[in-house]
Amino acid sequence: MSEDQNTPDNQLIIGIDLGTSRTAVMSNRGYKQITRTIVGYPKDIIGIKLLGKAQVFGDEALKNRSALTLYHPLEDGVIRDASERDYTAALELLKHVVQEAQQGDDMPVAGIIGVPSRASIMNKELLLQIANEVMATALVVSEPFMVAYHLNKLNDAIIVDIGAGTVDICGVKGSVPTQKDQITTLKGGDYIDERLESAIQQKFYDVQITRNLVRVIKEQHAFVGEPSEPIKVTLRSDGKPAEYDITREIRSVCESIIPDIVENIISIMKGYDPENQIDVLQNIYLAGGGSNIKGIAAMVEKMLGEYGQVKVTCVADPDFAGC
Repeated sequence: MSEDQNTPDNQLIIGIDLGTSRTAVMSNRGYKQITRTIVGYPKDIIGIKLLGKAQVFGDEALKNRSALTLYHPLEDGVIRDASERDYTAALELLKHVVQEAQQGDDMPVAGIIGVPSRASIMNKELLLQIANEVMATALVVSEPFMVAYHLNKLNDAIIVDIGAGTVDICGVKGSVPTQKDQITTLKGGDYIDERLESAIQQKFYDVQITRNLVRVIKEQHAFVGEPSEPIKVTLRSDGKPAEYDITREIRSVCESIIPDIVENIISIMKGYDPENQIDVLQNIYLAGGGSNIKGIAAMVEKMLGEYGQVKVTCVADPDFAGC
């Protein structure tokens, strides 16, 4: 390839935040799209006739889930490695989102892919192996560092990326973060979904509830702290709709992830020189879908209050800040 062909004008550059629940993609040509990280395969010939294709992705897969076998190829923010089907589903999902970003143009693609801070070397290599099958050039980078780069906060800052599978806390110190500058926990959005489903079932034992419905409820109503109004949702019991108050349940499960986040922010903060810690505490940024939880920044600030003046900010565009 000639030097001229290597210029940005002659290649598509895309950023991919490859998440357990959702995959966000942006390009240097203005493309922006979020796809549910789901691949569906028709169960039989009827499903193929109904859908007219051998696999479907994202919301289309969820909509037609009764006709499909669904695969969630990412677990805790990294590719599952339990079976060949998981590998294939991850490959087909990545191929799908890249083709969508190309918008019919077959120019070379260079991709930067975000993964959890502490993803293993083996998982990063597996992802690169898949990415190199669909892109001319691929780079795997820590998701919170991608957010820091987007915000131009490359020194004396802490990024907390609250995703579905993981919560990644990263201290940025003017260079690419090392392993000791990053912490990953598994109490993210999926953890909230699991606990909320259990809490609703325990309080209202006769309601019909699914994990997908719980996720929708969480995305609409998640909050921490004192509620501004009761959270009431319509659920079905024996097929009949009724209104249920889940204010206490949704508050409790959303607040359950906060202590770990605060503890790990403190741990990362202590890794800075003492004279820098004042600045660090003024530059804490929450990203990822979990940063949409109402009141979360204020609660984290309050719990860090004994360490001095603290400023916690939710990024303006959490869906795309990591890509």
